[in-house]
Amino acid sequence: MKQIIIYASLHGAAERYAERLAQITGIEAKSFKEVKDIAQFERIIYVGAIYAGGVMGLKKTAQGFRNGQEVFIATVGMTDPTDPVFVSNIRKAIRQFVSADICNDDRIFHLRGAIDYAKLGLGHRILMKLMYSQAMKTPDDQLTAEAKAIKETYGQSVDFVNFDTLQPLVEKL
Repeated sequence: MKQIIIYASLHGAAERYAERLAQITGIEAKSFKEVKDIAQFERIIYVGAIYAGGVMGLKKTAQGFRNGQEVFIATVGMTDPTDPVFVSNIRKAIRQFVSADICNDDRIFHLRGAIDYAKLGLGHRILMKLMYSQAMKTPDDQLTAEAKAIKETYGQSVDFVNFDTLQPLVEKL
C-alpha cells in the first residue's frame, strides 16, 4: 500500500508530530507544499496546524483526494483537544473540504501544539493581540476553549506536544 504523511506546520508542532509518526510507522512525511500528486497514494495521513479556525493547508491538499483513499486527519492546536465544542467546530471546518465519505469522524484526531510568541511574525502577533484583547473582555464563564487557551498562553512560549497522544492514531492505522 502506497502511503504518505503530509503535514502543514505553523509553529513546528505539526511537523514534529508528523516526523514522530513517520518514525513509528515507517511512512515518509512531507510538507503539504512538497506533495504534488496525492492521487497516487492509497493512504494519506494529514497532520495540520489549526490556524484562524481552520486546518492549515487542508483545502489545497483535499483537492487531490479521491474516493477509495484512506484519509486520516490529525489537527494540532493550542486548545484542549477534549473540549467537545472545539472538536465540533474543527470538524465542521474540516467538512468544508473533506467529505465523510473520504474521512469519517473516527479517522479525525486532535493533538495539542506549541507556540512561541517571540517568534511570531508581525501579522500573526497582531491577530493574537486582537484575540487576546477580546478574550480579556469576555467573562470567564462565556469564553470558548480557543479563547481560554489564548488567554492562558498569551505572550509566552508554551509546548504541549505529547507524542503519547499519537497512540490512538497509530492504533487506527
